[in-house]
Amino acid sequence: MDLRFTDAEAAFREEVRAFIRDRLPADTRERLRLGHAPRKEDTVAWQRILNAKGWAAYSWPKEHGGPGWSAVQRMIFLEENLLAPAPELLSFNITMIGPVLIQFGTPAQKARFLARAANLDDWWCQGFSEPGAGSDLASLKTSAKREGDEYVVNGQKIWTSTAHNADWIFALVRTNPQAAKRQEGISFLLIDMKTPGITVRPIISIDGSHHLNEVFFDDVRVPVEQRVGEENRGWDVAKFLLGNERTGIARLGKSRERVDFAKQIARETRAGGRALIEDEGFRQRVARLETEIKALELTQLRVVSAGGKRADGKPDPFSSILKIKGTELQQAATELVMDAAGPLAMPAWARELAALGGEPPPNEPVPGPDWAARAAVPYLFLRAASIYGGSNEIQKNILTKAVLGL
Repeated sequence: MDLRFTDAEAAFREEVRAFIRDRLPADTRERLRLGHAPRKEDTVAWQRILNAKGWAAYSWPKEHGGPGWSAVQRMIFLEENLLAPAPELLSFNITMIGPVLIQFGTPAQKARFLARAANLDDWWCQGFSEPGAGSDLASLKTSAKREGDEYVVNGQKIWTSTAHNADWIFALVRTNPQAAKRQEGISFLLIDMKTPGITVRPIISIDGSHHLNEVFFDDVRVPVEQRVGEENRGWDVAKFLLGNERTGIARLGKSRERVDFAKQIARETRAGGRALIEDEGFRQRVARLETEIKALELTQLRVVSAGGKRADGKPDPFSSILKIKGTELQQAATELVMDAAGPLAMPAWARELAALGGEPPPNEPVPGPDWAARAAVPYLFLRAASIYGGSNEIQKNILTKAVLGL
């Protein structure tokens, strides 16, 4: 198998790189380079710039507003976006609800939602996990009872990323509690977040950020026309969506960008009277990470070249390797940056932890550069990378059964 990029693919990479260089706002690039998370306005602005180019819905077919790219082109685009670094496209819109509506939506649903999702006129969030239904999603209890042309929804969702920013939520609900199997009797609803009866409560994570939420539904009325697919067949829709959720989950561009950033700051940071980049232990860590990133890139190319599917059309179980190793590399890369900051990373960490306890942050000035003060924040946030998007333990079970046959 020839895993080298073709001349056309190399030219495509240069086109993407040049566009991002010319059009990405400089202040956004610098904030992300220094370790800040993108603000809502950063994500919206960048996605609209890409959408005007026809690139935002990068995985969609042309007839639905996408560029019609090959799998390799999509991989190159995602990597260059992360390497810039630029804000990531809102996955709930592009790799989740968009493909779901293309596959299962009615003509009216496609006309109403697809173009707005691509342009981020609507910000979507995902209502799947519940307090008793995370990795075991089929245990969900949020109910939707049909009354005429409406469903009445009651229940709770948790770990709902960006729900406080969202205009709409796509949610799994139980429409038949008497179904013989837990996977049956579940439906997939599109719910306007402004509907009476919806309450969003923040969950502040260990990095001090407000990214996660609880969402409560109390007699929330949802028109039947906002159901995607057949009633009680929402599990089929969910499986399709979760297969798309794994797209680009290795995030090799981000790991490579963070390692490159660590090398840059190591040239400017003194340790033991010399530049940190000259430290043998640090150089070994960098070399090991770069080798593992390259190895995973080759694995990703093998998966992509096969179309991400098995011969029977089901998701390639080797994509679980991308999830497991990709998240481990993200964690290791942010740890490398934090270790390069050393004690200078502590003030921001202490402030974020104080905020979790409701205490006012310390008033002492930050003793070092901005990147060092922020270094612990992405490190802490990415502790969860091996859990969200399908926990690594679950991915290992998939590999054990589907690949090793155990």
